[in-house]
Amino acid sequence: MPLIKNGAFVEDRFVFIPEGQAFPDDGGVMVSLARFQSERDSIIAHHRPVCVRLAANENPDVLKDDLPNIDAIALEFPIFRDGRAFSWARMLRERFAYQGEIRAVGHFLYDQLAFLMRVGFDAFEVRQDFRIAEFSRAMAEMTYVYQPSVDRRKTVMQIRRGE
Repeated sequence: MPLIKNGAFVEDRFVFIPEGQAFPDDGGVMVSLARFQSERDSIIAHHRPVCVRLAANENPDVLKDDLPNIDAIALEFPIFRDGRAFSWARMLRERFAYQGEIRAVGHFLYDQLAFLMRVGFDAFEVRQDFRIAEFSRAMAEMTYVYQPSVDRRKTVMQIRRGE
């Protein structure tokens, strides 16, 4: 799947390695939460970029002590109506001050892109036919915001009060 980061298509530095499959000699690896938990010490000992992929029902709170060793977290959207990953991303950024990549994977919609960015996502696996112009347009559609969020944009109320 194509990957968007910093408003452009980029090469994915992580390769998903399913359970039971050997790790490559070098390069970044993406593993499931179950695999990370069962092989944690071995994965960290290899000193390679690591991405942990979480299903929608897997709370990132279980990774809080390992966040310094994790370069990226991929949060799955099994269907576009499942918004748990929005909460998980915001939790990672605000509660745990996670500075690594937070990647949206799965079934999210164009209309959700700006909101995903607001809560802390900074990388997006998109469908093959997705165009950068669509991403740029999605980022520009929301001129004013009403709720405070991770992106620290001024809300309408703050603007009205002259803050």
